[in-house]
Amino acid sequence: MDAAKNPAGSPLLEVEDISKTFPGVRALKGVSLELHAGEVLAVCGENGAGKSTLMNILSGIMPPDDGGRITFRGQPWAPRTPRDAKDSGLVIVHQELQLIPDLDVAQNIALGRKTGPGLPFLVNDRRHRRQCAELLDRLGITIPVSARVGDLSVAEQQMVEIARALSYDAKALIMDEPTAALSQQEAEKLFELVAQLTAEGLGVIYISHRLNEVMQLADRVTVLRDGESVFTAPREDVTRPLLIEKMVGRPIEEDRRVTSEPTGEVALEVSHLSTKALLEDISFTLHRGEILGLAGLMGSGRTELARAIIGADPRSAGTIEIHGSPASARTPSEAVARGVGYLSEDRKGSGLLLEKTVSDNIAIANLPQNSRLGIVNGAALDEIADRHVRSLSIRTPSIHQTVRLLSGGNQQKVIIGRWLERDSDILIVDEPTRGIDVGAKEEIYTILEDLAKAGKSIIVISSEIPEILRISHRIAVMSEGRLAGIVDREGATQDTLMALATAGRESALEGVE
Repeated sequence: MDAAKNPAGSPLLEVEDISKTFPGVRALKGVSLELHAGEVLAVCGENGAGKSTLMNILSGIMPPDDGGRITFRGQPWAPRTPRDAKDSGLVIVHQELQLIPDLDVAQNIALGRKTGPGLPFLVNDRRHRRQCAELLDRLGITIPVSARVGDLSVAEQQMVEIARALSYDAKALIMDEPTAALSQQEAEKLFELVAQLTAEGLGVIYISHRLNEVMQLADRVTVLRDGESVFTAPREDVTRPLLIEKMVGRPIEEDRRVTSEPTGEVALEVSHLSTKALLEDISFTLHRGEILGLAGLMGSGRTELARAIIGADPRSAGTIEIHGSPASARTPSEAVARGVGYLSEDRKGSGLLLEKTVSDNIAIANLPQNSRLGIVNGAALDEIADRHVRSLSIRTPSIHQTVRLLSGGNQQKVIIGRWLERDSDILIVDEPTRGIDVGAKEEIYTILEDLAKAGKSIIVISSEIPEILRISHRIAVMSEGRLAGIVDREGATQDTLMALATAGRESALEGVE
């Protein structure tokens, strides 16, 4: 560890005994941490541990309770607004990017500040554009300042957001789940940028549920649990099992794999399926009681295959049979009628009605069965919701709680409850644990395993290979729109799956179907 990261030196940011109470909830209880110039401090914890509340306090979104102390750059720190925090050199990059798609890169970098006469979003000043170009060049970001932000990839937008933060002459940067929507290759580019920034002396607080990233990037790790700081250590003294135990409060056996056995009965048979856009000649079977993992790099066709099965994307060739009978499934509603449920990877955008209640979200797939003459039986819907809340251990104050206010893991359970109420025999689950903490992940895995034991047939799509290995009986690997191979769980390793995912159409490995 170099001198800039030496914890023996004066901290760039120091938090001592900070608390925050909301009506009926004490979100933070005497939290303390330190960030040093030139280091990456990973802040880990389950959903509800207090990470977001602490970051909102540090970035000026809300004040802490009385008591405690925060110092930044050697001075007492009490920003009244996010603008105060930015002007003093502490900037947060939120998980949900704060960019305007119809403006160009330079205009987005100028958002929130005056650079001359007129409104900030009308910036066309040559000097400002030259400064933006110089900033991007210094950061190694090869994006034209005149590029429309809406035309950029998510990874490029993330880079623009970081450039905007650094345009405030930031000394400390908070990054909240920065890789949630990035591919592995895009994430690696982000990691290179983080390494460059810390080498220049910037302090970075890095928040992520992806523990592999934490172990790769962090210089030190602080864990919050139930609103308290319970553990801090240099990264070299932290193992993944130890980190998980500190976060959850108990050991979790991550290496455990699914133990149930599927039956020989074929629930879903896909034969020579193709689409005009990407998929070519895909054939596989899914058995009753089986969890089939679907792996592959971003753009390989995983989600496109799921969409073709449920009729969201049109097929140009091939057939689908459900329990031995042909299934046209030209629309998602037809697939639902045949007992196929689909949990989208974008649970907030297309899976949930965020402003509706838990009860509404669970019942929506089965409204006709609980309505008469267009009048919904509210009591029946509440009874259904209550049953699934108990059986799936959905943590919510009430079935009438707005689903937007639930954690990611509990939101995912609500969607599972919806399809269980529909009594779907086949479930296709796309990125089931994206943005979910490690404890909630295990709960989701257990639910999926229990459903398989009960005879449900499940396809799990995931970009996380350890997750695919953990949950699957067999693993199908997609590459360039084709099925590169199917591996039994006994012969599946990260190396085997990556070899298939990257070898394209010439893949041929022992033990692969």
